[in-house]
Amino acid sequence: MAVEDGITYLDESRKLTPRRDVASYPKYHLSPETVEALRKPVFDVWQWEHNEMLSCLEHMYHDLGLVKDFNINPITLKRWLLCIHDNYRNNPFHNFRHCFCVTQMMYSMIYLCSLQINARTELAVRYNDISPLENHHCAGTITLILATDMARHGEILDSFRQKVDSFDFTNEEHVTCLKMVLIKCCDISNEVRPMEVAEPWVDCLLEEYFMQSDREKSEGLPVAPFMDREKVTKPTAQIGFIKFVLIPMFETVMKLEEVMVQPLRESRDRYEELKQIDDAMNE
Repeated sequence: MAVEDGITYLDESRKLTPRRDVASYPKYHLSPETVEALRKPVFDVWQWEHNEMLSCLEHMYHDLGLVKDFNINPITLKRWLLCIHDNYRNNPFHNFRHCFCVTQMMYSMIYLCSLQINARTELAVRYNDISPLENHHCAGTITLILATDMARHGEILDSFRQKVDSFDFTNEEHVTCLKMVLIKCCDISNEVRPMEVAEPWVDCLLEEYFMQSDREKSEGLPVAPFMDREKVTKPTAQIGFIKFVLIPMFETVMKLEEVMVQPLRESRDRYEELKQIDDAMNE
């Protein structure tokens, strides 16, 4: 641990952005059209600058009642959002825009699937007299982050399938499993969005994969086939992912409310057409 000018850092090689007394990003006024668009999966995340995305995130926290329910100081919220932004790495895919994209998709799913209504009506009494710190501490956050590990995909989805037909919002195990599946959906949800929004994300992800595999090759390390630029094309990468990962997962989740599966089927069909074109050109 190092101390410089009164600022404490955990690691000299990875200096975190120091605390700010006042968050520095400007507050944007969100139009009624923007507020409405934020609640839909078709929201175009590419049209917004980082400061605007921060304001959109701030709006989501207020709109969902989180600031009021958990007595969050608005300045603390701004400072926290800015800290998250400043400490994201500038990767092609896993960057702050992806963070915003995942959050906005969760926000839209909450509205489209009436999850907030179910949660508030059936769980409000249960948690009314219990400290939020006891129910929403970092262990729960870590559980949800680990749920996005694709190595656990089958395990988590199978567990949810066993619960979905008799899902009970008053059952803590059911709710935890739902939250794990929802964060998984949002983390890999780009193909739910319109083609002009979704396809650039595929390019960004493949670029990040190829950068990693090129580095692994240069160091004599094994390379995963789905990251190898010599073996992967956009259509082949997306067809299998959509057919065998996305559609089964969203079809299961949307048994609670089917509103987001059709865009995935259309995306699958589009990439299958592209693959047929590629195959014909290579014959």
